[in-house]
Amino acid sequence: MAVALITNYLPPYRLPLYALLAERLDVEVHCFGGEGHYVPEALRDLDRQLEQATFPAYRLEDQRDARRLAERYDAVIASTAGRVALPMAYLGARRARRPFLLWASLWRHPRTAAHVLSLPLMRSVYRGADAVIAYGPHVQRYVAERRGSDDGIYVAPQAVEPELFGRSVSEHEIEAWRDEIGAGAGPLVLFAGRLVADKGVRVLLEAWKRLSIAESTLCLLGDGPLLDDVRVHTTEAVLTPGRLERERLPVAYAAADVVVVPSIATRRFLEPWGLVCNEALSQGTPVIATDAVGAAAGGLVRDGETGAVVPAGDVGALSQALARLMADGELRARLGQRGREEVGGYTYERAADAFASALAHASGRASS
Repeated sequence: MAVALITNYLPPYRLPLYALLAERLDVEVHCFGGEGHYVPEALRDLDRQLEQATFPAYRLEDQRDARRLAERYDAVIASTAGRVALPMAYLGARRARRPFLLWASLWRHPRTAAHVLSLPLMRSVYRGADAVIAYGPHVQRYVAERRGSDDGIYVAPQAVEPELFGRSVSEHEIEAWRDEIGAGAGPLVLFAGRLVADKGVRVLLEAWKRLSIAESTLCLLGDGPLLDDVRVHTTEAVLTPGRLERERLPVAYAAADVVVVPSIATRRFLEPWGLVCNEALSQGTPVIATDAVGAAAGGLVRDGETGAVVPAGDVGALSQALARLMADGELRARLGQRGREEVGGYTYERAADAFASALAHASGRASS
């Protein structure tokens, strides 16, 4: 059975999954690129990604071309990326009488005017899909409400490469990186991600202003539209070194005392997951996430167990959580260790298993 999977890009964290799906399920990936508001510039070189792919991967010149893939494949999987590719893939699969699987990431429909208009169509896709692969339990619950049942919905855990993010990091590496960014030896709080409003960067800066922890440093790793605005706040206690190469991120996570994922909900965006949580926990570094982060809603970051969860946009709550964790080394160690154990179960193998189960379900439903 040959299967087409439709998405926008081939980011590094998806490559192991796509390779497994190609090997186990004969999946071929079709990418349409595009602007992708939340896709960093560094991940938009689709031609290079396709050239370096170790599995069958092709470019869709136009999102509307997704409609014709069902004529050449035995089943079609489409992600929620793109404005046109998903409905075209769904309509094409229905016309060709091929199993259609939705790879769902949303746990609240965006509220822009364009998205409101698309809601009836998305409801049809949720109900009509032969199976759904969900980013996590939070997405599973959302989709089940629209389908009227959780039958045919399978959770594929969000994963990062354990050999990269779980690798042993030496004290020498940590000291060298701290010296490089000018962090010194005091307590370090880390943010890693796109510097955009939806990521809660301004909330984090306001929360940081309320703290008075001696010789502590907040490091904002990343680039984006807010980089210049954020750099206005650069002091000895707030560092903005820019984007760090992905291969070096484990050192930053190991060097940090706490990693913060302060995303907020907007009309356009609600964090589907937040792989920074997986990356940080792989180093045993505790995470503070807001309740607008999928990894918190989906159960990886649990308040008082594997990290801390605070209300999105609540400056006071975030400041208090930071103060509590920064003052209690035993608490940080306990949360980090439990989080490291928990994230060990978020693997590409389990994700591929979910795809296989969903495909079997969809094939059985489509043939009945």
